[in-house]
Amino acid sequence: MTNKKLDQLKKNEKNNDGKAMTTNNGVKVSEDENTLTVGERGPSLLEDFHFREKIMHFDHERIPERIVHARGFGAHGEFQVYEDLSKYTYADFLTNPEKTTPVFVRFSTVQGSKGSPDTVRDVRGFATKFYTDEGIFDLVGNDIPVFFIQDAIKFPDLIHAVKPEPHNEIPQGGSAHDTFWDFFAQNPESTHTAMWAMSDRGIPKNFRQIEGFGVHTFRLVNSEGQSYFVKFHWKPLQGLESLVWDEAQILHGKDVDFHRKDLYESIEKGDYPEWELGLQIITPDQEFDFDFDILDPTKIWPEDQVPVQRVGKMTLNQNVSNVFDETEQAAFHPGHIVPGIDFSNDPLLQGRLFSYTDTQISRLGGPNFNQIPINRPVNEVHNNQRDAMHQQNVHKGQTSYHNNALNDNDPHTTSKEEGGYEHYQEKVEGRKIRKRSESFKDYYSQPKLYLNSLTEDEYQHMVDGFSFEIGMCKSIMVKENAVSQLNKVDRKLAQSVAENVGVKVPEENEEVESNASDSKLTMEKFDIPLPGHSVAVLLNGDISEDTLKSYAKTFTQQGLNYAFVGKQPKDIDEDFGVTETYATAHPTLFDSLIVLSDGSDLNPDAEAFAEMSYKHNKPLVFNKQAAEQLKAAKLKLDAPGVFISDDPETIVKAFDRARYWDR
Repeated sequence: MTNKKLDQLKKNEKNNDGKAMTTNNGVKVSEDENTLTVGERGPSLLEDFHFREKIMHFDHERIPERIVHARGFGAHGEFQVYEDLSKYTYADFLTNPEKTTPVFVRFSTVQGSKGSPDTVRDVRGFATKFYTDEGIFDLVGNDIPVFFIQDAIKFPDLIHAVKPEPHNEIPQGGSAHDTFWDFFAQNPESTHTAMWAMSDRGIPKNFRQIEGFGVHTFRLVNSEGQSYFVKFHWKPLQGLESLVWDEAQILHGKDVDFHRKDLYESIEKGDYPEWELGLQIITPDQEFDFDFDILDPTKIWPEDQVPVQRVGKMTLNQNVSNVFDETEQAAFHPGHIVPGIDFSNDPLLQGRLFSYTDTQISRLGGPNFNQIPINRPVNEVHNNQRDAMHQQNVHKGQTSYHNNALNDNDPHTTSKEEGGYEHYQEKVEGRKIRKRSESFKDYYSQPKLYLNSLTEDEYQHMVDGFSFEIGMCKSIMVKENAVSQLNKVDRKLAQSVAENVGVKVPEENEEVESNASDSKLTMEKFDIPLPGHSVAVLLNGDISEDTLKSYAKTFTQQGLNYAFVGKQPKDIDEDFGVTETYATAHPTLFDSLIVLSDGSDLNPDAEAFAEMSYKHNKPLVFNKQAAEQLKAAKLKLDAPGVFISDDPETIVKAFDRARYWDR
C-alpha cells in the first residue's frame, strides 16, 4: 500500500535538474554572480530586481525556532493496528487492521536551541502525527512518562527556569544550573520527573532506542458512547539503551549530530526502527481505585498495576526530503484529535490545548499553517475559514458562512453516524476556583517507587546525575534546598549527593517509607537485539584481506554496522575498505570494539581506544596478539565482557549484553 502522505508531499517537490534559473515571477535569469552596476567598478543599482529578490528571500529564510523542543529531527513511516479495538474506540485507524496509516515522527531535546548538541542530559520529545482518513491525530509526548508540573499555568515558569539564565545566556542545552534547581527545590511536584531525567533515561543512546509516552490521560470513546481512560505508550522493538555520562559529554564535541545521524543512516540503509503502540486502559468505575490521581501528569500508572496492551506497530521507513519543509515546519498540537479520542480533565493537558495553536501562529506566520504540505491532512478540508496570511487555497463561490441558503448550506455539518466529531458528554459541576486537588499532593511516593525499581548500577548513575547537575550550581542555598527535596524521597540518595556537592545533609530524615517497585521501569529488563549495533575494528599492522572479509561477512550476517580503522584509509575491494582512521574514529561513536594485531608494535592510539571502550563498559574482543600487547593497558583481560579470540563469531557472544556494568 502506498503512503498517501508521502505521495501528497511529492506533489510539492521541486527538482532543479536540467531547469533554467528563473526569478520567483518566472523570468529567466541570464547572470547570477554579479549585481547590476554602473560600469565594472561603479555603484550598484536599485533597479536590480533579481538581486533584491534573492537577498530579500535570504534575509527572511529563518523562522522563529520553537521556544522548547527547538532541536529536532524527523522521519516518515506508517502505523497499523493489530486487531479491531472498537470495544474501546470508534477511531478508524484503531479499528481496521487492514488499514495502513501514514505517520510523521519528530524527536527532539527540550532545553537547547537548534544548534545545541544531541547528547545533552534532557527529556526527549517524541511527537507522532497520524494522517488518518478522518483527519490528523497528534500524539505529542516525551520519552519520559511524567512531567515536571501539574498545571499548565506553571509552564512558563518551568521553561524560564530551565532555559539558559537571562543575564548571561548560559548554559546551552542542559539543566545543570541554579535557576532550574531552584525551581526544583521550590516546586516539589517536579521531583518525580527530575528523578527520571537524572537517571539513564536522560541520556538515551539514540532516538531508535527510546520509549515514547503520551504523558497525559486521554479518553477513548466507543460507538456506544462508553468512555475509557487511556495512556499511550510507544515500546521500541530495538530495545532500550542509554549512554554513560562521560561518553555523552565527549560526544558533544565528537559529533554534535550523533542522534539525528544515527536515525538518518539507519533508515537510509533499510534498518527501519519500529515501535509497538501500547495502551493502558482504566474504566470509569476504576477512576478512584488507586493511591494516585489518574489525572495527575506527574504520576505514572504502574505497569504492574495497569498492564500495557500492545495493539499495533509503527515503522519509520522514509527520511524527509527537506528538513526545513517537513521537520521544521511540522506543527504538532495535542488538540488535533479524531472521532473516538477525547480529552480528560488533566490540568496540564487542558492548558496545552490552548498553547500549541497560539505558538504555531507565531512561528509559521498566521492561522494557515495547516496548509503547509507536512501539516495537511490526507482527507479533504472544507470550511468557511478564509483569507489571512499565507492563504494558499483559491476559494470559489459566493458564501463563506454557515447556515446559508445560497449554496444549500455547504459545507455542511455531519452527524456522529456520518463521521462528525462529538465530544464525550461528561457531566461536570462545581464552583469556579483556583485550587489544586488534594489527590495531586503526594509528591514523593512515586519518585521512591521509581528509585526502588532501579538496579544498583542504575541507582549509582542517578546519584552521579544529581551530583553533576546540582554540583554545577553556584548558590549554596540552591544546593542545600535541592538536597533537602531528595531527602524527602530517599535518605541514602540525599546523603550521597550532599557529600558529592559539598553541602550538609538535612539533620532530619524525611524520606517516604515505601518498598513498592515496578519491574517495568528498569532499562535493564529490555531485550536488546543485536542488529543495528556498531563495531569498530582496529587494525594494527598487516591484517590479511581474507581475515577482514571473514569479519565483514559475520557483521553483515548479524546486521551489525562496522568500520575498519587504521592509520590511513585503504580500499580493499569494491564493497569495503579501511574507511576510518584514528583521527576520525572515536570509541564513543561505536557500541563495541575489536582489535586485530599481527604482533607488530601496538599503535598508542589503539591502546587509548581500547581503554576508553573498556571504561564505558562496552563489549571488547581482542585477537591473541592484541591481547598480549594490551596486558599493560588500563583494563583487565579477564573482566566481564572482554573476549580473547580470533573467531569473528565471538562478537555475537560478546553482545550478550550491550554494557557490562559489573566491571
